[in-house]
Amino acid sequence: MNPSPKYYITGLIGLSLLFGLFLWPAKSHAQELHFGGYLQAMPLRLATTLPEPLGDQTYYEYRLQSRLNFRADFGSNFSLFAEGRARLFAGDLVRDFPVYADFIDKDDGLVNLSWMPVRSGDVLLHLIPDRLYADWSTGDWNIRAGRQRINWGINMISNPNDVFNIYSVYEFDYPERPGTDAVRVRYFIDWASRLEFAVAPSHDGYRESVAAALYGFDFRGYDLQLIAGWYRNRVALGGGWAGSAGGTGLKGELMFFRDAESPLEGRRGNSFVAAVSADHMFSNGLFVIGELLYNSSGGLENFGLLTQPLSADNPSVSAWQLSTVLQQSLNPLTDASITLITYPDERGAFISPSVTRSLTQNTDAKLLAQFFLGASDSPLADAGSVVLVSVKWNF
Repeated sequence: MNPSPKYYITGLIGLSLLFGLFLWPAKSHAQELHFGGYLQAMPLRLATTLPEPLGDQTYYEYRLQSRLNFRADFGSNFSLFAEGRARLFAGDLVRDFPVYADFIDKDDGLVNLSWMPVRSGDVLLHLIPDRLYADWSTGDWNIRAGRQRINWGINMISNPNDVFNIYSVYEFDYPERPGTDAVRVRYFIDWASRLEFAVAPSHDGYRESVAAALYGFDFRGYDLQLIAGWYRNRVALGGGWAGSAGGTGLKGELMFFRDAESPLEGRRGNSFVAAVSADHMFSNGLFVIGELLYNSSGGLENFGLLTQPLSADNPSVSAWQLSTVLQQSLNPLTDASITLITYPDERGAFISPSVTRSLTQNTDAKLLAQFFLGASDSPLADAGSVVLVSVKWNF
């Protein structure tokens, strides 16, 4: 089915009104207003193996997505930000799986801002802001309060240091990455050193909240950071580094988690996550990233676990994960890339090639595929594949 344009227009209007309500009280006092975003059309094909008696199935879905970004500046020290997206879903998944709407219509933040104004038999319209925050700076201090992205990760693929809002490498339609409802305070000691503290309370109480401090500094040309805090009822300690040697970037992150509860209250035990990577740009323009990740809590018992969100203390579907990314500009208008991830202990692999073509100054087209491969007794053997075409207009 082709979704009716009226649903998409409704989503755009709804998202604009939501942001307008956030910025309206201060609109007349703002010195500058900034507006941007994009529109994106994305038909896709999903092939997967489901439990019997369903067996092998192929599904088609049609997505329309818009993103709106607003910023209001009040002098050089204070700004308000409002960003979010509206997505229209139509096709087999919407029609055949009633729980699909529940999977989309959720918000893990302190305040539930997820809104699904259209939820019919074959069409879903979902709106959600992922940035709604105030930013204030004075001297060496910076404070942000509200829904924001707290990016403590260093690696380009896996980020166990991202204890507030980790993202998934399998997410193909969310380059902005998720945010979290938090208060973040930063103090810049000098050009290379800083202190940060952030707290993200949970609507489920302190046990599911996250609070952590970061100290970043330079040591002999390497950027180092140390992290300590509370992560969803677990004590978290770790850090990361970034530097280079011989023109090759070297990065790493590690985290240790220990349960705060006693064994009688459902202790999960200690867990450790580490990811080290190297990246290099060759003279012919080929950019290569290689990463090795170890996750003591990793491991799949069934493919269904792949649909669960990743977390800082369990950021992979296997205990060991070896990732390689190749990126190459084919000509001034065309870029190509391929991502290969192997899971030795799960006897499986993930392959994702893509080609992006610039159509106009503000319009791009992309062809992307994702394939999970696995031995006959591997949970990844049933994960299937996704193939999609995307046309994106930026404004």
